[in-house]
Amino acid sequence: MLSALIWIPVLGAIAIGCWPQDEQGKQARRIALAISGGLFLWTLYLGFRFDPQQTQTQFTEYLPWIAGLGLNYHLGLDGLSLPLIFLNSFLTPIAIYSSSPALPRQRFYYALLLLLHAGAAGAFLAQDLLLFFLFYELELIPLYFLIAIWGGGRRGYAAMKFLIYTSISGFFVLISFLGVVWLTGAPNFDYKPLAAQVLPLSQQILLLVPLLLGLFIKIPIFPFHTWLPDAHVEASTPISVLLAGVLLKLGTYGLLRFGVGMFLDAWVVLAPYLAYLAAISALYGAFAAIAQQDMKKVVAYSSIAHMSYILLAATATTPLSLEAAVCQMIGHGLISALLFLVVGVVYKKTGSRDVNYLVGLLNPERGLPLIGSLTILGVMASAGLPGMIGFIAEFLVFRSSFPLFPIPTLLCMVGTGLTAVYFLLMVNKVFFGRLTPELGQLPRVDWSDRFPPIILAVFIIIFGLQPSWMVRWSETQTAALIISPELRVSQSQSLSAMKTLH
Repeated sequence: MLSALIWIPVLGAIAIGCWPQDEQGKQARRIALAISGGLFLWTLYLGFRFDPQQTQTQFTEYLPWIAGLGLNYHLGLDGLSLPLIFLNSFLTPIAIYSSSPALPRQRFYYALLLLLHAGAAGAFLAQDLLLFFLFYELELIPLYFLIAIWGGGRRGYAAMKFLIYTSISGFFVLISFLGVVWLTGAPNFDYKPLAAQVLPLSQQILLLVPLLLGLFIKIPIFPFHTWLPDAHVEASTPISVLLAGVLLKLGTYGLLRFGVGMFLDAWVVLAPYLAYLAAISALYGAFAAIAQQDMKKVVAYSSIAHMSYILLAATATTPLSLEAAVCQMIGHGLISALLFLVVGVVYKKTGSRDVNYLVGLLNPERGLPLIGSLTILGVMASAGLPGMIGFIAEFLVFRSSFPLFPIPTLLCMVGTGLTAVYFLLMVNKVFFGRLTPELGQLPRVDWSDRFPPIILAVFIIIFGLQPSWMVRWSETQTAALIISPELRVSQSQSLSAMKTLH
C-alpha cells in the first residue's frame, strides 16, 4: 500500500519518457496529472484507514535488500509522516496543473516531477536510516535538472549551488547515521531498534551535531541558507511550490524523527542554543525580506524566517511543541505554495516582479483583482491573522516554547510582526495605487492560473477554522517521541491545551 506512493510515480515517469512525442506535449501532461491525482486519492484512502491513536507504524512493508550493508526496504506510516505525505500528494498535482503548456521537453519535465514526488514520499515513509538517506539524496537529481533546464537566466549557477549545498547536507546526515550503527553495534539501519538504544550523552552529542549541520542546510537555517533564495528566484513557479512546500520539510521532518527521536538527551542539552539560533534565523529572514525588491525573493526570505519557527518548537520537546512543529510544517507548506503561485501569475502577466515597477494591480478593470485578493489572503495567513492556518500554527509554536525559552520566543514573535511589515510593503506597492500606463491592459487570468491558488486558499481557511482536522493525525505520535519523563514539562497542561483545539 505504501510502495504505491513511490513506485507508481517512478513507473509513470518511465511511461512518460517512452510515450511517443506529441506536438504540444499534452499527453505527457495528462498522464502526469492523472498519476498524481490518483496518488492523492490513494493518500486520502490511507488517511481514512489510518488509526491516529496508534503510535506504532501502520501499513508496514519489510523486505530484506542488501544484507551486507544492513539495508532493508522498510516502509511505515505514522502520525508524523502522514501529514507530510498528504502535503506531498496534494502539492504535486497542483504543481503539474500550474506548469505552462508551452514548456520545452515536456516529457522529461513531467517525468522529473513524478520522480521528485517519489523521492519525497520515500523519505517520509522510510523506516530504515540508510533507506531514508537514499531517498533524501534521490530528490537532488530531478530538482537539479528542473532548475538547470527550465529555470531563469542564472539557472545554471542556482542549480549547481543547490546541488553542492544539498550534497554536503546529505554527507553530514550519512556520517551521523553511520556513527549510530557503529557505536551501537547494530546489525542494520532499522530505525526502531536504533531509536531504542540509549547512548552516553557525549556520544549522542557527537552524532547529533553532524546531523543538525546536514538538516540545517536542508531547512535552511541561517547561516546555511544562501542556496535557497537563488534556487527560488531561478526556479519556475511550480518548482518553487514543491521546493518550499515539500522538499524543505525533509529537513524539519529529520529534526523530529532523528534529532528528537534518537538523540533526545543530547537534544535537550543543545536545545537552548538551538532556540537562540532559531530566533536569529527568524529575524535575519524577516529583515532580509524587508530589503528585497523582487517579489519572489521576499517570499523566499520569508520562508527562511517561518521555517525557523519549526526549529524553535522542536527545541521545547513537549507534546504540544512537537505538535506545533508539525502544524507549522503544514501551514508553511500551504501558505508558501499559495504565495509562490500568485507571484508567478503576476510575473507571467506583467513580465516583472520588481516591487518598484509594479503598481495598482488590484485595479478591477485592467489589473489582476482576483490574484491581488489571493495575495492579500496569503499575506494575512503568513502574518498569523486569526481564522487561517498560519495563526493556529504560530500560536501553538509560541504557546509551547515560551515557558521554556521566553527570550528566543519573544524574538521570534518580533519576526512574526515583521512579517506584516515586509508583506504589507510589498502589497501596498504592487497592488494599490493607480495602475501605470506602462503596464496597460493586463492579459486575462485563465482558470489554469486561478484554480490552484483558490484551492490552497480554501484549505488555508478550513484548517484555520477547524485545526483539529489537522492536529488529530499526529498528536499521539509526536507525544510518543518524548521518552524521558523529566522532559515532559507540564505535559498535562500541554495535552489539555491541544484538546481545546477540538
